Amino acid sequence: MTADRPVRILLAILGLDQHEAGAFAVARLLRDAGMEVIYLGRFATPESVAAAALEEGVDVIGLSCHSWEYLYYLDELFGLLTSRALNIPVVVGGSVLSRDDKNEIQAKGVAAAFGPGADADEIVEQIRSLAKVRRHRQDEARRQDQAR
Repeated sequence: MTADRPVRILLAILGLDQHEAGAFAVARLLRDAGMEVIYLGRFATPESVAAAALEEGVDVIGLSCHSWEYLYYLDELFGLLTSRALNIPVVVGGSVLSRDDKNEIQAKGVAAAFGPGADADEIVEQIRSLAKVRRHRQDEARRQDQAR
């Protein structure tokens, strides 16, 4: 992985939430900002998200929500990511995301959350920043492994 390759983000919708207009809008926003978007689609499970994140080598996982299912699936997703040593930041965005939900999911480990009226530039910059930090940590881990 090189620092100058595009940011790779996996977008998915968990559970039975079938609303994907927001995910499409965010996918286009991120693509237009130069990122590579892998869209897993609707009806994803924590297992399918973790497996796709590993297979695709993504920098960030984005979960789109238009229902509250993310509240129930995040613990399982984080458990799977941890068990596979995938230190990939997870961001959540959607129209139903309240301030209380945002606080709750960030306490669980969500790196960023975007609710109704989120600023497009802020979303792009936050994801770029998360990817940059992750890549830096990966580079440091590789250097330490090589030094052993």
